[in-house]
Amino acid sequence: MLDLKNPRIRKLLILSPLLIGVLALVLTITTGGGPEQAPPKEAVTKVRVIETPLVTLIPRVLGYGNVKPGAVFEAVAEVSGQVIEIHRQLKKGAILGAGEVLARIDPTQYELAIAEIEASIRSVKAQLAEINVKEENTKASIKIDARSLALNQKALERKSKLLKKKTVSQAAVDLEERNVLARRQAVQSLKNALNLIPTERQALEAQLTLNQAQLAAAQLDLSRTTITTPFDSRIAEVNVERTQYASQGKVLAVADSIDVSEVAAQAPLDKLINLIPRGGKVPIDVSGIMDKLPELLSLSAVVRLKTGAVNIEWDARFTRISDTIDPQTRTVGIIVAVDKPYSQVVPGVRPPLTKNMFVEVELRGKPRPNQLVVPRAALHDGIVYVVNGENRLEKRKIQVAFAQTNFAVIASGLTAGEKIVISAPVPAINGMLLDPVNDEAALSALVAEAGGKGSVK
Repeated sequence: MLDLKNPRIRKLLILSPLLIGVLALVLTITTGGGPEQAPPKEAVTKVRVIETPLVTLIPRVLGYGNVKPGAVFEAVAEVSGQVIEIHRQLKKGAILGAGEVLARIDPTQYELAIAEIEASIRSVKAQLAEINVKEENTKASIKIDARSLALNQKALERKSKLLKKKTVSQAAVDLEERNVLARRQAVQSLKNALNLIPTERQALEAQLTLNQAQLAAAQLDLSRTTITTPFDSRIAEVNVERTQYASQGKVLAVADSIDVSEVAAQAPLDKLINLIPRGGKVPIDVSGIMDKLPELLSLSAVVRLKTGAVNIEWDARFTRISDTIDPQTRTVGIIVAVDKPYSQVVPGVRPPLTKNMFVEVELRGKPRPNQLVVPRAALHDGIVYVVNGENRLEKRKIQVAFAQTNFAVIASGLTAGEKIVISAPVPAINGMLLDPVNDEAALSALVAEAGGKGSVK
């Protein structure tokens, strides 16, 4: 048994492990090479990828603008007078149906004017009737006097023959001749009177036409004393009270139509061009072209209200394009219409499209099948990163047909099904080894947006 208290034995126990370690090191150096080293490994970069999809593309563009009524009616006082009646609901914001009376102006003076003109018309008609009778009487008198003249002429001829036989005196012949001349003068006077009758008739007929025109004007003025709504309306402005005097030309009220609401939205010109089909022809006959424009351009529209958590849509129809382009923003006005917006109101869920409401307009073009699309985030100055068959990065030059919001349509350089990198490896080195991970969520979002589903951001 070892005596651990012996100093020599204790030193031996301490030095023994050290001597064994030194001995092992010497043996390793003298009998073998250095420690075995593992071969170097190539770095692998993990990236998110999608397989390039082939979709039926719905080209879309967004614009923003304010809602305005399809038509605005200004209730202008076309005649002057005291307002004797106004609609009991003629207040700002009230909704009134077509044909409802907004206001009435005192019609008394216009009724009196009509009565006066009608009396004048009856007088002229009586004079025309008198002219007709006078014409008939004059013609009858001419016939009678013409017969008397003929008899007088025969009597003059007989007496002239008797004068030659000296059976009557010259005085008798002269008397008969005076009778003939007098009768001839009477006939001529009647003919002159008859010749003047057409002129008198024309003057009276002209007076009758004038009176009838005055009557029509007076009746029109009378009808204008009653002001009605031309269409279903919402009152936007009221400037009249009962018993107030309304001068001609005064705007008594303003009413907005509620059957159609329009939105004039500004959209980028370069994006709008992408919606229009290539190679279309504009008809030479432009009559009625505005009605055919939506069909010619194959455009449809959606109006969208976004406020807080509210996201409400209305189907709309494209109606026209503004005639000017904003020189600063390079945007063009697109006008869409929503039919019967008030009939689509659901209390607490869907409000009416009211005037000056700021909304988003989405314009959609005709579907285009077999389009190759990639996320815009996958584009790097005209290059996409493709994962080749060996999982290595390939920088591919591509041609973009056009870009739309979050994706781009590829014209050439890619084929459907090729894997492209949608995350950006840093640094991106041609030929670098990749660990691709399919991003199904990104692919689904891309296909949905390109196919016209979901909102355009």
